[in-house]
This record gives sequence, structure tokens and C-alpha cells, in this order.
Amino acid sequence: MKPEDLKSKIKASLRSQGFRIRGDKVLPHKDLKKSDIRSLNALAVQHRLDRSRPGLERHEDRLLSRLAFGNSVDPNAVSPFLVVVEPDSEYELLFRYAALHWSIPVSSGYGRRLRFLVLDGQNDKLIGIIGLGDPVFALGARDEWIGWTPKQRAGRLRHVMDAFVLGAVPPYRELLCGKLVAMLTTSDEVRTEFHRKYRRKTSLIQAAEADARLALITTTSALGRSSVYNRVRFEDRLLFRSVGYTRGSGEFHFSNGLYGALHDFATEHCQPTAKKEEWGKGFRNRREVIKKCLQELELPNQWLYHGVQREIFIVPLATNTREFLAGEHERVRWYHQSVEDLAKSFISRWLLPKASRDSRYREFVPEQFRLWPK
Repeated sequence: MKPEDLKSKIKASLRSQGFRIRGDKVLPHKDLKKSDIRSLNALAVQHRLDRSRPGLERHEDRLLSRLAFGNSVDPNAVSPFLVVVEPDSEYELLFRYAALHWSIPVSSGYGRRLRFLVLDGQNDKLIGIIGLGDPVFALGARDEWIGWTPKQRAGRLRHVMDAFVLGAVPPYRELLCGKLVAMLTTSDEVRTEFHRKYRRKTSLIQAAEADARLALITTTSALGRSSVYNRVRFEDRLLFRSVGYTRGSGEFHFSNGLYGALHDFATEHCQPTAKKEEWGKGFRNRREVIKKCLQELELPNQWLYHGVQREIFIVPLATNTREFLAGEHERVRWYHQSVEDLAKSFISRWLLPKASRDSRYREFVPEQFRLWPK
């Protein structure tokens, strides 16, 4: 594609999503509401649906059978358990399918990756999904909370994971099970699976055997200020702690079918940032592709800032998470909280009171979850 044509396509795409172009800035609507954020992401979400359709549509009937009818769920019998999602499995299909229903495009995760399904033991139906991946290298609010130096961060970031997707599906979503899924992310079982999977892995970047001790999880709210992570407690301890907001940067506004053209242009016209040969060739990530393209097209780098801020949460998994990550302690003093104990706490605190005052969850039928009508 010619440079001028790509420039025009970028501008047209941003405007079609609802962004305003003002000189070197891309601006969202004023006084953003959650509905506005959904609208800004709508094209990117639709593109992901279109791209996923060839691989998932033929399985949709079977995947829908893994969802519960609302009137079949007994709130007193809900019994959550975790299942690890392995590549190329039926569970992976279900994970991918469920993630397509989020109102913002869900990343596939970066680098190291752990994925879980939360299932209900009373019926073996899907409650929700958890996806953990490598965190971003620099996140101001997180780094300020820990208080580490750049050198400490480089050496200890391997003990942090980011929840790139986290939430419940109906009818459990209507029973506040988004909070349940958030709580289970902090469980001993998640931490143990991280250790099992990565304890003998060698890092290409650090050329050393990984120290697979997970001490902190981070996540950001999908729609500005979060109503799911607030007040999530276990034994009077706050599990998710709000530490601030993102600066409103990213690449979702270039992910609605435009990214392919950007990648092709960058491959032909731009030079990837130099890195060690053993780390692989090509561009580091999507952000670098877009940044290089904007520079080559003489468009403002500031266009990477879409202005949609997300609330940042940190989830310490140990009493001394901060001291461990800052290099002051070598031993991690983990909290011990099993899936069973977390679930019991959630059911008594949130699920049963919600079910007793609001029975609308019983109206859900899996067909309402269908993405591609027959």
C-alpha cells in the first residue's frame, strides 16, 4: 500500500471509531461513559469476531452446550473448580469462544501464559475464564507501589504476571461471579500451576533458569473505573488494590482490520529495533510495529495515546510481596488461600444474597450467547 493511501486509511479508521483528530492528538469523546468505551472498541471487537469465525463457528453448538441454563443453577450447590487450559484442546476452544464475548478485544497474552476455566462442579458448566500473561515492562503506578529501581525491576519482573482477561459468563455473571473469578486468580492453585509450568524453563533474555515464584498479579479494568474488583475481600483482607490509572496508551484503535496493513508496511519500510539474535527476529510487539509506521508516515507518535484510561489493580500474593520484589527479602511469605476456601467466602458474602434478591439469572438460556446466528 502506498504511504499516502495508508495515511488516509488510518485517519478514516480513527474517525469511524469515534475518535477526534486534533493536530498531534487522538481524542475520545468528552466525559467518557462505559457505553462510549464499548463503542470505541466496537470495530476492533467485530474484527476479532470476523477473524475467529472460520475456526470456531462450526463448533458453536457444542460450545454453547457448556453453558448452563439459568433455571438449572442451584445457588446453594455452586461448587467452583479450576481447569488448566492446554493448547489445542477442547478447553482452549471454549476459552477462546468465551473471550470473544468481552466488550473490548481480548489479547492473546504475551510471553509466558497461563489460562484457566472456572467450572461448576454441580453441572460441569462454565462459570468464567482467567488468562495470565507477561506484564508490561514499565507500569508507573505498579512500579511506584513496589518502589523498585530499574535494575530491580529488570531482575524481579519475572515474579509478576498480568491478568489479560478475567471474568464470568452468564448466567453466573448475573450472580456476581466476576468477583468469584477475580478471587480465584489469587488462589494457591494458580500460583502452584505457575511454578509447575515455569520452574525448569530457561529465559532467552536472561539466559538463566527461571525462578518460578509468582508474587504479584496485576490487571486493568476494561471500562474505566471497575465495579468488579472493588471491595473484593478474603478474611477481611482486600485482594485487589487500586493504585491509579493508565495513561491511555495502547493499540486497540489500530486493531480493527488496520493492523495487517500496518504490519505489511512496517515489514517493507521499517527496521526493527536491534536485539540479540537468540531472542528472535522481527519486531518486538504490535506497539513497535505501529510506532515505526507512524514515524515512517510522518504521523504523530502521540496517536498511540487513545485517551481511554483504565484503573490499575495490584494483587499481592504474599505478606511481603513488595519487599520481595524490591530485593529486600529473598524468601516469599505467601498467603495461603485455596480455591475451596475462596469459593466458600464468595458464596456466603456475594452469591447467595444476590440470588435471594434478584432471580433474573434464571431467565438465561445458552442460545442468547450465540455469536453467529444460523
